[in-house]
Amino acid sequence: MIPDDLEIVLTERRPVSREIWNSLRNLSEDQRSQLVRLLIVFLGIWAFLALAHEMRTGATQELDERVMRAVRRADDPGAPIGPAWLRDTARDITALGGYSVLILLVAMVAGFLGMHGKRGETRFLLGSAISGYLVGMALKAYFVRPRPTVVPQLELAFQTSFPSGHSMMSAIIYLTLGALLTQFAGNLPRLRVYFLLCALLLTGIVGITRVYLGVHYPTDVLAGWTAGLVWANLCALVAARLQRRGMIEEEI
Repeated sequence: MIPDDLEIVLTERRPVSREIWNSLRNLSEDQRSQLVRLLIVFLGIWAFLALAHEMRTGATQELDERVMRAVRRADDPGAPIGPAWLRDTARDITALGGYSVLILLVAMVAGFLGMHGKRGETRFLLGSAISGYLVGMALKAYFVRPRPTVVPQLELAFQTSFPSGHSMMSAIIYLTLGALLTQFAGNLPRLRVYFLLCALLLTGIVGITRVYLGVHYPTDVLAGWTAGLVWANLCALVAARLQRRGMIEEEI
């Protein structure tokens, strides 16, 4: 037997849950997309702050170092595991998240969009890239985490370590480009999923190579991915709001 008071509570909650579900179902596709982006922003900020706190207290240091040693040979910490060609491949892939490559990519795509009269998309891309870079530099300057020394670094690295700039900027640029490309998908959901998966794949492998090459701790990369994901979605939310106000012409 269900107690009377519990039965009353359950009876009251069912209509509320049903009402919330019906409200979500009645949202347009664009409204659902904006709701998901907003949820990603809030959860991402929480995750980044939690990770940063654990890093600053030293709680992640042992695990960070253990992971970095795990991808190196036990008898020679200067040699990564895997065949010899894998090191060169990692260097090639990590360059996809370098500032030089990303600047060239953004410039070429912005030029393409500009020539096609896509002023709103051009501002969105440039705004996301420039603001993301500035935020990344500010975070590095605030946390001032030294680069890893537990294993020899296989690539020259400058600035501080937390968060990973390659990981953060890869997330911002590739996810932003993925969002722009979905406009050409039309009514093909599979094409939208494909663009998103490509953006996530590029972001993921760039971050992995940073740990493999010994220039970032795993938590640096996780923080970079999280910050980049948050910033890309936040810029998309701002762009959508400006579009609704008529301040930019094209829909993002």
